[in-house]
Amino acid sequence: MSVDLIGFLGVVLVAYVVPGPDFLVVVRSAAEHPAKGRAAALGAQAGLCVHMLAAAIGLSVIAARSPLVYDTIKLLGAAYLVYLGVRAVLAARRAARERAAGRTEGSESPYAAPPDPPGEPQSAGARWRSGFAQGFLTNVLNPKAALFFLSILPQFVNGGGSTTRQIFFLGILDVLIGIVYWFALVAVAARLRTLLARPKVRHRWELTTGWLFIAIGIGVAAVA
Repeated sequence: MSVDLIGFLGVVLVAYVVPGPDFLVVVRSAAEHPAKGRAAALGAQAGLCVHMLAAAIGLSVIAARSPLVYDTIKLLGAAYLVYLGVRAVLAARRAARERAAGRTEGSESPYAAPPDPPGEPQSAGARWRSGFAQGFLTNVLNPKAALFFLSILPQFVNGGGSTTRQIFFLGILDVLIGIVYWFALVAVAARLRTLLARPKVRHRWELTTGWLFIAIGIGVAAVA
């Protein structure tokens, strides 16, 4: 088996460095708790594995050639991003009102992001499930990830070998690179938790990321 590893690694690194929905989900989760950030990262890569498997067995080809299937995937992904954004914005505004009214005095993190109720910390298990689910759904409902495996990976596959085997090899390599990248990003974001715990900074962070989610979701839906 012979593939263009150098070219492939260059494309993958650029794809990860450019911020997207996965980036926002992982960073926001890590700002809440490092464990949740790592869970979101693993969830995102699990979603990537779904696209890899789909590409390897040809399901991505079917989705790309069927406007109805493709548009349905895009709209579901867009709706989920808007949902995350609306919840983040509402949580930030609700916490701001509570703080202004003096009801959040003594709360350790008045701007805790959803799905945590303000002032009520999640258990370790619930935190992990929440982070993993958000990362997984954000990625698996992103048609761009499916198109990456469908259109980009074949460019680095050697026609003389098994196409399916080479796609699996490149896909697994992509997933592993992503895990290393996301975990490094989580470590950086976790160090900023003290800064993000400040009420005003947390409020602006939640509003900014929330509106970014909404804008990305609307953008995806607009071109569906």
